[in-house]
Amino acid sequence: MTSIILVDDHHLVRKALKILLQAEADFSVIGEASDGMEAVELVEKKKPDILLLDLSIPRVHGLDVIRRVCQHGKTKVIVVSMHSADTYVIEAMKNGASGYVLKQSTPADLIKAVRQVRAGRNYFSSSLPVQHIRDSLRKTDDESEAVKGSSALTRREKIVLQLAAEGNNNTQIAKLLYLSPRTVESHRASLMRKLKLRSQTEIVLFAVRKNIIAT
Repeated sequence: MTSIILVDDHHLVRKALKILLQAEADFSVIGEASDGMEAVELVEKKKPDILLLDLSIPRVHGLDVIRRVCQHGKTKVIVVSMHSADTYVIEAMKNGASGYVLKQSTPADLIKAVRQVRAGRNYFSSSLPVQHIRDSLRKTDDESEAVKGSSALTRREKIVLQLAAEGNNNTQIAKLLYLSPRTVESHRASLMRKLKLRSQTEIVLFAVRKNIIAT
């Protein structure tokens, strides 16, 4: 019997997944959580074989949940997310996830993912660029270079980085810091250049990895 815990902040999504999984004779859903903190506590308590996890959840970010769960115990994590960007998939796998299933996938896709991960293999939805993801995961991690870049940021750039990672746009940051939007844009461009970041998604992922924002 494969024991499973579901984590999603939408009640209807959890119920639909539970009905789907419980229809399999060898699957047992032993718990549900609606936020990251509850998920970590539930995994520690029940020690499931599989954790099905959405990334966009309250209190503790999904990537941080993966990191915490995979540091201790034998629970395998499968991300079930609407985010199909390579950066999310690669970051999830780097943090210890064993599978990544898109929410627009078929029920058969999710069931196959659970079975393969339970058997010790990784699983990706077929619509994801699997080879590119695997190639990226094989590359030498450039974390040390990113750390150097982070230490090179000015105090103001670090503040802009945090506010940007929290979802504020340049105009909002400008109001919070009593600066002009053009000045904020300059700080943002500078910090992204130093950290080799190319998008808002990469800013958020970097901030989560470095605990720059509360997860």
